[in-house]
Amino acid sequence: MQDALWQRPAVAQAEAVRSGEVSAVELVDSHLERTAEVNPQVNAVTQLLAERAREAAAETDRRRAAGDTLGPLAGVPFTVKETTAVEGVPTTFGVERFRDLVAPADAPPVARLRAAGAIPIGHSNMPTLILAGMHTRSELFGDTANPWDRSRTPGGTSGGDAVAVATGMAALGLGNDSGGSIRVPAQFCGVAGLKPTAGRFPADHRFLGPEDPGPASQMLVTDGPLARRVGDLRLAYEVLAGTDPRDPRAVPVPAYGEPLPGPVKVAVVADPGGHGVHPAVRASVETAADALRDAGYEVHEVPDVPRLDEALEAYGRITVTEFAPTWPMVRTLLGNGGDRYIQMTMEQTPPASADELMKLMGTWLNIRRSWAEFLHEYPLLLGPSFTEPPVEPGLESRDRAGRDRVGSGMRLCTVTSFVGVPAVAVPTGLADGLPCGVQIIGRAFREDLCLDAAQAVEDRLGVLTPIDPRGPARPA
Repeated sequence: MQDALWQRPAVAQAEAVRSGEVSAVELVDSHLERTAEVNPQVNAVTQLLAERAREAAAETDRRRAAGDTLGPLAGVPFTVKETTAVEGVPTTFGVERFRDLVAPADAPPVARLRAAGAIPIGHSNMPTLILAGMHTRSELFGDTANPWDRSRTPGGTSGGDAVAVATGMAALGLGNDSGGSIRVPAQFCGVAGLKPTAGRFPADHRFLGPEDPGPASQMLVTDGPLARRVGDLRLAYEVLAGTDPRDPRAVPVPAYGEPLPGPVKVAVVADPGGHGVHPAVRASVETAADALRDAGYEVHEVPDVPRLDEALEAYGRITVTEFAPTWPMVRTLLGNGGDRYIQMTMEQTPPASADELMKLMGTWLNIRRSWAEFLHEYPLLLGPSFTEPPVEPGLESRDRAGRDRVGSGMRLCTVTSFVGVPAVAVPTGLADGLPCGVQIIGRAFREDLCLDAAQAVEDRLGVLTPIDPRGPARPA
């Protein structure tokens, strides 16, 4: 692995291409060679765009030779989750029936990354239709392995991107998150991930037609990057932030806010809601808290986050109510056993009536207000992305106990998606050979504060990846 181009951070890769130290073609080829070496073992990249990537890299090199100014991500390869459109490539959602569903145009975040010079190198695996569970297993492409331990899940639903980044197949991954789908795989695979504020990045999550989804899907799902280093997340953040006429939700808020007076206060909650936390995860939160103290942050352990259980109940009722009318059709797309996770959720959480839904929408705003007041006092919150180390693949679909255990594990992710605030997942080290990590949550549209704090943690605790996959090769 020594001195391979694919090992470098995205920032350094782009600098090397812009300066002419290496060509974009050399950089892309380095990643393609790495993918050929490790993807058979982990099955993270689903549709490899080798020739398209080489053509884009050659065009980058022609532009540099002509004296053109190259973008901040010049030549940097990135993967794109199977949910997100890349022009001319099927957007399959991991579903056999959508194998030939070719995208007519790039989704807004893909277009923004491409405009900055980055090169899509492949689609990445995910749970079927995002609905089959947390483990990255799709009907069309099969299971993705955690590169640290094949007996553990890589998480999801952006697990393919997390694994591709962790193993060096791509410098960046483009996933999405509506309750932990970036942050959980980041923790399980030892990489960094950013869930932005709702409305920070433009997106287009329409599915199979011109109609937009309902309010829960509109407000909860956010696209975001994964990377091996926080500095690479910051660069991707700067590129992705902004407006786009295809997304009226995206707002023109500056990427960086005003500095806060005095030391920034950080609230620490290792066990949100008091439902239990694994000792290794608690230790990770304490280690990160110590790193922030060392960096000059004012760190406070607080009793709990605002209204967690109430928020989880409202999240479940609102999303199930929106989803229930289409479930009989959707479950037919999920393949053998792929409907178990959602079916257990539907049985446990009944849809709301119209009157109940209106009241729940008011509760949603009220909970957001409580969180805004909390984050006014503590601009940052430190806690776990998942309250256990990486669990076994498919635990959430095995039975009701497994489903509840996984739902509880990612509860802080769920509630922070519900209130729409940003969060950065950052590794903290290893425990029993598996990666540990935390998330740093901030005020709405203050991703910059989250990134600053995550950088302080990384500076003191180090970087875990890229790594070679461990364990036997994936069966053919």
